[in-house]
Amino acid sequence: MSDFDFDLFVIGGGSGGVRAARVAASEHGVKVGLAEEDRYGGTCVIRGCVPKKLMVFASGYSGMADEAQAYGWDIKPGTFDWHSFRKRLHGELDRLEAVYRKLLSGSGVETFDARAKIKDAHTVELSNGEVKTAKHILVATGGRPVRPDLPNADLGIVSDDIFHLEKLPKSILIIGGGYIACEFACILQGLGVEVTQYYRGAQILRGFDDEARGLVAESMRESGIDIHCGTNIVEMALEVDRGNADALSNSDAAMGATVNQAGELNRHNAAAREGSQGPIWVKSTNGNEKVFDTVLFATGRTPMTDDMGLEDVGVSLGRGNEIEVNEYSQTGVPSIYAIGDVTNRVNLTPVAIREGMAFVETVFAGNPTAVDHDLIPSAVFTQPEMGTVGLTEEQARDAGPVEIYATSFRPMQTAFAEQNQRVMMKLIVCEDTRVVLGCHIVAPNAGELIQMVGIAVKARLTKEQFDVTCAVHPTMSEELVTMRTPTRTA
Repeated sequence: MSDFDFDLFVIGGGSGGVRAARVAASEHGVKVGLAEEDRYGGTCVIRGCVPKKLMVFASGYSGMADEAQAYGWDIKPGTFDWHSFRKRLHGELDRLEAVYRKLLSGSGVETFDARAKIKDAHTVELSNGEVKTAKHILVATGGRPVRPDLPNADLGIVSDDIFHLEKLPKSILIIGGGYIACEFACILQGLGVEVTQYYRGAQILRGFDDEARGLVAESMRESGIDIHCGTNIVEMALEVDRGNADALSNSDAAMGATVNQAGELNRHNAAAREGSQGPIWVKSTNGNEKVFDTVLFATGRTPMTDDMGLEDVGVSLGRGNEIEVNEYSQTGVPSIYAIGDVTNRVNLTPVAIREGMAFVETVFAGNPTAVDHDLIPSAVFTQPEMGTVGLTEEQARDAGPVEIYATSFRPMQTAFAEQNQRVMMKLIVCEDTRVVLGCHIVAPNAGELIQMVGIAVKARLTKEQFDVTCAVHPTMSEELVTMRTPTRTA
């Protein structure tokens, strides 16, 4: 009989933690407990990938009427009903959470709707007062969005809040230039919101291929998104606060009104903290001042390691508060492991799931399995989408010599409708080995395309193997196997 309550205790009910828990229980007969303080499904299912992609789908219909008319359909543009969509959205999230709970219970995992802290190498304490022991502990608490260190930053919202808005704002300022900022800029613009975006860097989507992100930025601007690079927010306040402050400072009768106005300011501030929409006055680094209904901070995420007792038991945290682990997801405390965004390795749901599977294989199947973080395909769900796998052109130059095969064109569907949207297909090829080192696609459904190309790049196929593959015509993606002459070398 075991000296512990559980063989494995998982902290976190997101995709990685749930997969590890149920596979360990159902396939290896492990007694598993799992604690989740919020909703089951984690960031991806509840406040990330899934609701965001459903919003991408919703926003994509905005231009359909115009395009359909070019093809002979008598379709008139309509209006978007946020309340109707949001009701269906939350119904779907409820359904998915129920699926996750059912998967766990069906696998024999005992669940606890509570926050868990680590007391020692084999003990967790739950917020409901229970204490549980386990031979192994797996931390899979994920990450959360952060606000900048700025006065009145609490007036803005973060990505988690988007799905709970009572109504869509008429105007929004998005702070940030990463994939989350750009995706929501495209989504909200497609839903009819006037979108302005500030990013302190020289170009949005830093870290992605320069040519690809340049085309995405161009397309976003053409759609009506007002992007300001080299720009950041320096000051923000409720517009009513500024108006009342001016009245208090400029009016001879200010003294008599102070108490009533101060009470009104407090009520407005409380409403803002409860998620009420602006108007919010913003001053930027370029000197511009403007009022927006809502400000969205998409300025980064941080691992959820606060107040978990990790360092007290000897688990090391990195400079970004991430849990430091080895190639087998093991911390410096042998019985404690960590997977997913809380380790800040590659913050993608499929990666967290693979890390969870590798953990189970290592610990419960006796087969030490390191997670392969090389050549992971990914997509940015802007409009158009961007799909990427392998090296960017800029990274490849350092590994050179390389050949670049690239083409940009108007695809048949949009060209016929006399629309300006362009797509891009790009291959990075090692000049010596002929291996395709990277692929970058900017196009509708680029996420679907890059999944298939990711297989070829992961298999280290050569450019000549791409070349002997017969094209599917007429498609956008046929360009990937018909480009014969390098655009440039590096």
